[in-house]
Parts: sequence; C-alpha cells; structure tokens
Amino acid sequence: MLSFSAAATHVNKLVAPVLTSRWLSPLVRRWMTTVTYTGRRSGRVISTPVGYKRHGDDVVEIPVMLPDKKAWWRNFTGDGAPLTLVLDGSPRSGHGVATRDARGGVRVTVRFPPV
Repeated sequence: MLSFSAAATHVNKLVAPVLTSRWLSPLVRRWMTTVTYTGRRSGRVISTPVGYKRHGDDVVEIPVMLPDKKAWWRNFTGDGAPLTLVLDGSPRSGHGVATRDARGGVRVTVRFPPV
C-alpha cells in the first residue's frame, strides 16, 4: 500500500501535464494551477499543482486539503515567502502567507504587488 506522500507524488505527476496541456489546461486553470517556491530548508526550487480560489486580481487563496499530511505550505508560515503562480497562462509572482483556522484548516493567501 502506498503512503499518502507517495500517492500524492504519483497524482501530481499525472496532474502537472494537464496544467500545461494546450487542450486540457483551459478546462482546469480556473481552479487549478502550479505554485513554484524555494524550499525553506532545502533551498531547492519546487513546483507543485494546487487548487485555488481567486478574489479579484490581487488575492488568491490556496486551501490546503489534509494539511497535517502535507509539508509544502509550511514554507509560508510566519511572515510568509515569495512564490509564483501560473494564472491565465502567465506566471505571476506574489507573496504567500499560510494561516491555520480554529478548526485546523490551512490556507495560503497570496497577494500580488500592484501592476
């Protein structure tokens, strides 16, 4: 039986090409994207597919499902960290901050600088 982490890795390998596909990307990019960031401990550049909710042009929320089984969002705790999201087919750099609500849910709120 695969661990959660191993299963997530396999799913991400299947989803990532869909997000860059010429034909399939338009179907999913309204609610899925790729987040790219630098790992806080490894210093490596990491990209992973995520679901998101948009609030106008300036803010994106990334709800983290099963946050205690995932580690990527911890890169954005405290003061947060820079990241890049692909929105409308173009990369946009912003600053993400992770927060945990009273029920244990986690979301990363991304703010973009004024254009």
